[in-house]
Amino acid sequence: MSEFENLLIQYQSRASQHLEEILPLDNSVLSLAMRYSVLNGGKRLRPILVYLVGEIGEASEESLNTLAAAIELIHCYSLIHDDLPSMDNDDLRRGKPTTHKKFDEATAILAGDALQPLAFELLSDINDVDHRKLSIIKSVASACGHLGMVGGQIKDIHSDNVRDITSLDAMHFQKTGRLIQTSIETAGILSGLEAKEVELLKEYGSKIGLAFQIQDDIIDIESPSSISGKDQGSDEEQDKITYPSLAGLKESKLRAQDLAKEGKEILQLISKNTDNLSSLADYIVSRKT
Repeated sequence: MSEFENLLIQYQSRASQHLEEILPLDNSVLSLAMRYSVLNGGKRLRPILVYLVGEIGEASEESLNTLAAAIELIHCYSLIHDDLPSMDNDDLRRGKPTTHKKFDEATAILAGDALQPLAFELLSDINDVDHRKLSIIKSVASACGHLGMVGGQIKDIHSDNVRDITSLDAMHFQKTGRLIQTSIETAGILSGLEAKEVELLKEYGSKIGLAFQIQDDIIDIESPSSISGKDQGSDEEQDKITYPSLAGLKESKLRAQDLAKEGKEILQLISKNTDNLSSLADYIVSRKT
């Protein structure tokens, strides 16, 4: 295992430990569903991005933990809702029954509903000056609203209107890439980076966010459930529009690699050590889960 992969494991563990600490522990059905949905594994990509950007700026460990946890809660709430029968209708998530299969649909919906305001409660508690805190809250709210995740999800549901790569890019940027991008942007704001540096990091985030989604489409085809933790071939079974369905598998792999390369080139314009962010771009397009 490489030094960088060890670092990812350390950051995954750090994020998971903090999430376990901040989630409710009252043993109610709602709390159990919230904890099940958040603590059942996962790559923790968005917290990792917060920590990697934190490496090149100045922010307290406590503040970075809080930001990382809040963004991961947003991500987990979106997964609960995405998996519902009315959305993607998936039975597996991270190799385990989805929340609505483990509990029931109503509990799953309410668990997702509870995770989202908890995330914003955490963001409001970040120990920082008000103008930076407000910028962070605004960025996260925008990323998960009608111009972000929710807007991307409605496009996915009505994907008959997605007929080319340009419209597919737009859908994926909203549904997946926007929260990845905001993980980087908000960590840059929290870490006191210059505005120009934050903008460059956002561009990097848009590249790797799209690369991540393309690789997800590839994994759905190539990786069995025992490796990916998801229902293999579920996109094809549901006749969903994906990169491989529009461009083919080979071209999809090339596109993901090109996007990772473009992201790494953007990092070279930042006068700080961004080696780990560069390594993450390579990791994203080489993963099998």
